[in-house]
Amino acid sequence: MKRLFALLGLVLLVLIAVVSVRTLLFGSRQGEFAPAADLGATADPVPSGAAQRLATALTFRTVSLPPPAPPAREEFRALHLWLASTYPLVHQQLEPEPVGELSLLYTWRGVDPTLPPVVLMGHQDVVPVIPGTEDRWTHPPFDGVIADGWIWGRGALDDKATVIAILEAAESLLAEGHRPQRTIYLAFGHDEEVGGANGAQKIAGLLESRRVTDYALVLDEGGAITQGMVPGVDGTTAIIGAAEKGYVSLELIATAQGGHSSTPPKSTAIGILGRAITRLEDNPFPMRIDGATRSMFEFIGPELPLSRRLLMANLWLTAPLVKKGMSSSNGGAASLRTTTAATMFNAGIKDNVLPINARAVVNFRILPGETVDSVTTRVREIVADERIEVGVAFNLGQDPTPMSDVEGPAFKMIGRTLREVLPGEEVLITPYLVTGGTDAKYYASRSRNVFRFLPVFIGGDDMGRVHGTDERVSVESVDLAIRYFRQLVRNTDGL
Repeated sequence: MKRLFALLGLVLLVLIAVVSVRTLLFGSRQGEFAPAADLGATADPVPSGAAQRLATALTFRTVSLPPPAPPAREEFRALHLWLASTYPLVHQQLEPEPVGELSLLYTWRGVDPTLPPVVLMGHQDVVPVIPGTEDRWTHPPFDGVIADGWIWGRGALDDKATVIAILEAAESLLAEGHRPQRTIYLAFGHDEEVGGANGAQKIAGLLESRRVTDYALVLDEGGAITQGMVPGVDGTTAIIGAAEKGYVSLELIATAQGGHSSTPPKSTAIGILGRAITRLEDNPFPMRIDGATRSMFEFIGPELPLSRRLLMANLWLTAPLVKKGMSSSNGGAASLRTTTAATMFNAGIKDNVLPINARAVVNFRILPGETVDSVTTRVREIVADERIEVGVAFNLGQDPTPMSDVEGPAFKMIGRTLREVLPGEEVLITPYLVTGGTDAKYYASRSRNVFRFLPVFIGGDDMGRVHGTDERVSVESVDLAIRYFRQLVRNTDGL
């Protein structure tokens, strides 16, 4: 018995030693973003009237709706005319061309055409405002109001802020006579909110047809400067999307006996389908810590207090505890698993008529390592009911993107540029997994330098405003984004 206790004690000592050494060697990664120049917070002035120009852009109702609804062509064309008159140098010097009818591609020719180019992305379209909720907005969603330090309106964050900030940066640099060393494409899709098939996908295909297949950097929306939103971090963090989840919406159709509601069968179509949805919610996909989420832990972990740093440095041992902690929030859980969300349910035509069919749509955001096919297979196994047909809804499905290179110069330049325009700010920089979807996915197979980041400040309640009521962005954030893109364009010369 003494030998057993001695052996257990030795094992414990070795375990403590291994955990301690790994924690001590868990060094900071933040030095990788040391600025090349100290510009000062206001050294790069913002063009006068930029906030008002973004506010004006919000007045164009460039709403995207799923097919077969047509795009709001007249609103997009009116926006395009306004952009041409508002940014004349961009439209005179950057070879603008329409793609997919309503998307826009601008080519800023570089000094050296042999260098891999850069793509700066954004999207013009916005989601609709839910009918009947307009009076819940502090300011009307399409009035483009500036008040209390904020620019209010649908698209303020998602994603006209990106489009306007890039154009403001380009217009002002052109006025200074700047010409980049490498070619820079400005790519603004018109249907990101419904998948991007006629916008970003066609732009990426057009560039590929022109033999543009190697990119020094592709930068889209999808990350931000967050405050108190990263688990375990109380301060400010710049989260840069290095990969994004895939998605698929599966349609479940239950079939049962119809007839009069006074003599119902044991199981109605609605009951059959409701139990299937319950089974899906009661059997969530397994959690995993890998890919971009694991990289996030590696960048954030060394900056945490000792107890949390120990957890992050020893995931081989502490993963169950970390998963439990992350799963306490919806956002944390979404970064670790494929999510299941029942979003649509339709059945019945009258209160006393049994429906023959009941239909539900369940949306899945797919964790890297899984696919549309593997998710569909698992759903059929869980539903396990021959009375329910399972298929892809709306012909929509996209596998997750591969992870981009967070060790390479493009990622480090994104972080370094932020440090240059925010000198002295205590902002941690980290990659992360984008749980939604962006147009950047159409470049992910073409480059390992595809990232997602818009340098605006987002607090805890701002996420509910995206696609929700009272969407807004601060004037301070817009000024920062313009300074950021100005410096980023200059920094691409050194990539």
